Amino acid sequence: MTAKRPATKDGLLRPWRFVLALGLVSLLADMVYEGARAIIGPYLATLGASATIVGLVAGAGEFIGYGLRVVTGYLVARGRHYWAWTIAGYALTVLSVPLLGTTTALVPVLLLYGTERLGKAVRSPAKDTLLSHASTRTGAGAAFGIHQAMDQLGALLGPLLLAAILAQRDGDYRLAFGALAVPGVLVLGVLAWLRLRVPDPAAYETPIPDTAAPEPAAAVSDAPAGGPAARTVLPRQLWEYVGAIAILSAGVASFPLLAFHAQATGLLTTAQIPLLFAAAMLVDGLTGPIAGRLYDRHGAKILLAVPVAAATSAVAFTDHAWLIWAGVAVWGIVNGILDSTVKAAATQLVDPNARSVAFGWLALVRGLGLLIAGGILGIAYDHNTSFVIALIILANTAGFLTLRRATTSTSKPTPH
Repeated sequence: MTAKRPATKDGLLRPWRFVLALGLVSLLADMVYEGARAIIGPYLATLGASATIVGLVAGAGEFIGYGLRVVTGYLVARGRHYWAWTIAGYALTVLSVPLLGTTTALVPVLLLYGTERLGKAVRSPAKDTLLSHASTRTGAGAAFGIHQAMDQLGALLGPLLLAAILAQRDGDYRLAFGALAVPGVLVLGVLAWLRLRVPDPAAYETPIPDTAAPEPAAAVSDAPAGGPAARTVLPRQLWEYVGAIAILSAGVASFPLLAFHAQATGLLTTAQIPLLFAAAMLVDGLTGPIAGRLYDRHGAKILLAVPVAAATSAVAFTDHAWLIWAGVAVWGIVNGILDSTVKAAATQLVDPNARSVAFGWLALVRGLGLLIAGGILGIAYDHNTSFVIALIILANTAGFLTLRRATTSTSKPTPH
């Protein structure tokens, strides 16, 4: 009997090591862009922006970050240059954020915030596809859940760093944004190393000689560029799922608008707002692995908790500081469930070659929902905060009904 072979090809990082290394990249990058997101609402307010502008900017930023992924998803699937797209996207983000604090003019700030979000759109389908290859050997829910937890650790550390800076230098946004250049440089360094160690992560789905049973997706890296991968027809179940996520996303408020409310009412100080975001990211990070494990056991029906939690988070728009903290914590639960399970469901519903396309469509509808929510809720806030609360509850009621139907069919074919 021959000795047991390793689970990967010679020289290739083991699947979990790859997942953790890519998670470290996301951790450092989240320090950069989630740190920026934690303070962009109050920063815009200091530049004279209204709630409507903040809501629209937040919604437009989410649409750029999510919505354009459908374009990059198709481009990634056609060319298969996963590492090139991933590295370019991260570079765009880590270069844009430190520049936000170098100007006090509203238009340049809006453009830089847009390019930071564009970086997320450029890299995400490729990065998620890289992760999905390794996830076939670790469990999709577990891999995406752990990756989400590392994301959120960075999203916790970044705002904490900014809270410390703003506590010592109140209103010094130039220094706050500039400090985020340090983790940005580390992002590019880790990516360069990982690219050298794992040049083709699709090898994780290539059968290893002498193993008992080959993986179903054995030929993932052999299809010609622009061939079948780009023409794959996505299944009906995925489109039902996409529609449900679109409606659901329209009922989720953006953090910049939540932060704007906290500052405009005087309920929180400038330094407390990044702490508020850090608390949300801590809850998000703790929720991710739990939701991922629950998804692996019970399927997409666990997403039914999202509209219930999102409706509850509307209490953050009341006039009590403790309800702001409570509502934003629940908002963290919403994002933790979404970020750790939406991609896991797509991974199991489509073929490996079509995953970047599926991720792109899910991101597009999520971005559209957040854009609509940002604009409508921002306008409503300028009239009466009660309108904001009512709209959030209404949208999530519709989201729950739609999602219940979609998850019933989505959960059936994915036994684990």
